[in-house]
Order: sequence, then C-alpha cells, then structure tokens
Amino acid sequence: MAKTRVVILAAGKGKRMGVDVPKPLMPISGKPMIAHLIASVVASGVDARPIVVVAPDCLELFKTTLGDVCDYAVQAEQLGTGHAVLQAREAIDGADSVVVLYGDHPFIPASTLVELVTLHDKEPDSVAMLTSTVPDYEAPYDAFVSWGRILRGSKGEVEDIREVKDCTDNEKEIREVNPALYAFPCAWLWQQLPKLDTENASQEFYLTDVIPLAVAEGRPIVTAPADPLDVMGVNTIDELKRAEEVFEKKSV
Repeated sequence: MAKTRVVILAAGKGKRMGVDVPKPLMPISGKPMIAHLIASVVASGVDARPIVVVAPDCLELFKTTLGDVCDYAVQAEQLGTGHAVLQAREAIDGADSVVVLYGDHPFIPASTLVELVTLHDKEPDSVAMLTSTVPDYEAPYDAFVSWGRILRGSKGEVEDIREVKDCTDNEKEIREVNPALYAFPCAWLWQQLPKLDTENASQEFYLTDVIPLAVAEGRPIVTAPADPLDVMGVNTIDELKRAEEVFEKKSV
C-alpha cells in the first residue's frame, strides 16, 4: 500500500480574526481547532504523525499547545500555500503521496480523509480532491462565498480552481467550491511547485495553481463530494462562533 503523509498548513497569521493567537490555535469547545483536525487525521489511519507547517515565531507556541502529536515544518516567509507545502518536502521524504489540509478546517471527519486517500489510491498518478456544493451563499453557508470556485469543462472535467479574488462576476455565481482537500503524487508535486508564479490578486504562490498544470499535461483529476459543514473553514470571529454551534450540533 502506498505510503501517504498528511501536511496541515498553519502558518497564516489570521489577520481577519483580529487576535494575537495563531488562528489554528483558537479554541472550539475548549480545544484548539487544529487539534480537532489532527485527531481526525490520526483516527483515519492515514498518517499517525501529520506534519504541521507553521511560521517560525509560532513554532514553540504550537509545540507547547499541541504536545507531541505531530511533526513540524517551518515557513520562514508567508508566500502562499504552494510555497508552504514546499517547506514540508524534507519531512515528507520517502512518501508516495501527500494529502494537504488546512489548520482552520476543524471538522473534517476521519471517514472523509479515508475517502480522499482511497480515491487517490485507485489512480495513483491522479490529483484527487474533494469538492463541496452549497445550496446558496446565505447563512449558514455565507462563509463559503470567499472560497475558490471549481471550474469544469463541457464534459464535467475539472479545468481550474479560481480563487474568488480572481473570479469574474459569473464565476462567483458557481456554487461548487474548493474546500482545499487534496491528495497528490509526491514526485509529480515536487516538480510542479517550483513552476508556480505570483500573477494573481494576492501575489502569492497558490497551491491551487497546480491544477491547471495537471490539466495541461492530461493528468487525471478525480473528485468526490464532501458535506460543506464537514469541511467548513474558520477565518473570522463570527465564523468561529458558527463553528462552535456546528460542533455542538455534531456532538448531540
């Protein structure tokens, strides 16, 4: 069976939340949101010690808060998600595939992670990803309006993922969004990440920009649906409050 490692990106400053604590360490039901995600990763059996990518000034705080449940990689400069994954390359050495997650997505079930890896294992040369389709962008789905949109071709194939800052008005109306749940073949990914550029609204190296690279070379992109509330992200204090409400409902 292919060896898979999990990388959790957690180096962002979370400016929109307006707090001094790194966003992934903000508590939901008394537990750092990234700890909920790590628990799911471990429970899934995909990776017993996921790799968490953090900013250098937060490394000790993450270690103190989370304890000995994961490995770490450091992103010295916050240059975007594509750059962040590249910082974990040494820690991933020897794996066949890598699953990339985000530290502010606390509710991803273990079963969803297993589904993603199974999807990838069926076609090891593929890029596998989960997508979510929201009924609208009203509450409780209003936070998803800021997510990247899945652009599909005439045959239903994924052609691109467009970050919302770069979307046209028509593209913003698309309701299939990107929860940033990927599984990549390692050898291929390490070849693609150095090709990324910063020609986008954020002037960052987007991990999503490897998707059109896969399309251009005819590499399969396989997808499966995920429940939006299972893959919701937390970027603001209001979204944190909503996450608390979702957690309470899930716990009943």
